[in-house]
Amino acid sequence: MKRLLTLITPLLALPLLAQEPLPKVKAEIFDVSGHKAVLYAAPTPAEGKPWVWYAPTLNGGVSLAGRPMYFEAFMKAGISLAGFDLGEVRGSPASSAKFTLFYDAMVKRGFSPKPILLGQSRGGMMTLAWAFRNPDKVNAWVGIYPVCNLASWPLKNSKKDTLADFAMPEADLVARLKEFNPVDNLAGLAANKVPMFAVHGDSDVVVPYDLNTQLLKERYEAAGGSFTVKIVPGEGHKVGPAFFECRELVDFVLGLK
Repeated sequence: MKRLLTLITPLLALPLLAQEPLPKVKAEIFDVSGHKAVLYAAPTPAEGKPWVWYAPTLNGGVSLAGRPMYFEAFMKAGISLAGFDLGEVRGSPASSAKFTLFYDAMVKRGFSPKPILLGQSRGGMMTLAWAFRNPDKVNAWVGIYPVCNLASWPLKNSKKDTLADFAMPEADLVARLKEFNPVDNLAGLAANKVPMFAVHGDSDVVVPYDLNTQLLKERYEAAGGSFTVKIVPGEGHKVGPAFFECRELVDFVLGLK
C-alpha cells in the first residue's frame, strides 16, 4: 500500500505543476538599422534558445503576445517570441534583406540560428518570402490564414503597398512573378526538410484558402516537403478561438526538434 501511494503522489502533483503561473514577461525593445525589434524572452529558455519569429509586427507590437494560449504555451516551453517592424511590406528582396538584419541581431543575442517562422494573414507573405531566400535558416513555418501567393491578396487587394515594396510597376512585377512568389520557390525549403503547418478557414474571402494555403500545400508536397493543415469549416478571416486557440498549432510548435 505504501508503494502504491508513492507511485500515485507524483501523478497527483502533475496537474498542480501544470497550473503554475507564468512569470511576468516584459517586452524588450531594441533597434535594428532604424527599425523596432520586439522580444519576449522565455523565462527559462529551452536548449538552443528556440524562438518564434512572428509577422506582421506593426506599430512596434507583437500581437501574438496577446493570445494567452499561444503565448503561455511557448513561454512555458522555453520558446521566446520576437518580431521586427518594417511596416506594410510584401516580401520583396529589399524588405527580406532588412529582415535578415533582424535575424542576425537575434542570433548575436544567442538565439537559435533556425527560428520558427509564424505568419498571420499578410505576415505569411513576409515570412515565406524570407524563408525561401534563406531555406537553411528555418526550423519550421507556421501560418494563420496566411497570404502565400503574391497573385492573390497582395496584387488584388493591396496593390499600392505591394508595388511600393517591390519598387516596380505592376507590369514588371507580374512579368517576374515566378521569381518573387513564394509558391514558385519552394525547392530549397523542401530540400532542407522544413516542416510547415497552417490553420485556415474554408470560407475565407479575404485570403482565400484555395489560392493560398491549399496552393502552398500542394506545391510544397509536390516538391517533397511536409505540410500539415487544419481546415476550419465555415470560418472566414477573423479573430476567434479556431485560429488563436488551435491545439494542433501548439502541438506542432512544441513538437519541433
